[in-house]
Amino acid sequence: MDTSHARQLCDWRYEPPYGIYQWPAWEVMEQAEMEFGDPELRQRQYAAILDDRGELAGFAQFFPLGEEVLRLGLGLHPQLCSRGSGTAFVALLVEEACRRAPNSELDLEVLTWNARAIRVYEKAGFRITDTYIRPTPQGAAEFHCMVYGGGKEA
Repeated sequence: MDTSHARQLCDWRYEPPYGIYQWPAWEVMEQAEMEFGDPELRQRQYAAILDDRGELAGFAQFFPLGEEVLRLGLGLHPQLCSRGSGTAFVALLVEEACRRAPNSELDLEVLTWNARAIRVYEKAGFRITDTYIRPTPQGAAEFHCMVYGGGKEA
């Protein structure tokens, strides 16, 4: 992911209730070296996903949790949401995650109310393994942890 992709992510705006997934302004991210605003972290953990025209379609974060778990963070361009491409998008990210950390368990977190994302993740081979409350910038929220088990939903 380069700086221009990172800047673009900060301009993405999601329809309610998905606005929680919006990033702060690029200047804030860069100054605070927050997430992909930190050049080193952006280089090590983040990837830009481009469409066939070279436009930014999504992003992924491959966040190591110790030696045994790789946590997948992801986002799809707001204009591409609910258009049927989510499962293929997640499958692409799973493939890359497995390439980066072939011996690690792959998991992700999803807000429990986000049925749209949960369906996509299940179709891509993830299963809910835990539910918990943790802080977010908007306050405490309930999350599922989903672990990749391979294959597709039956």
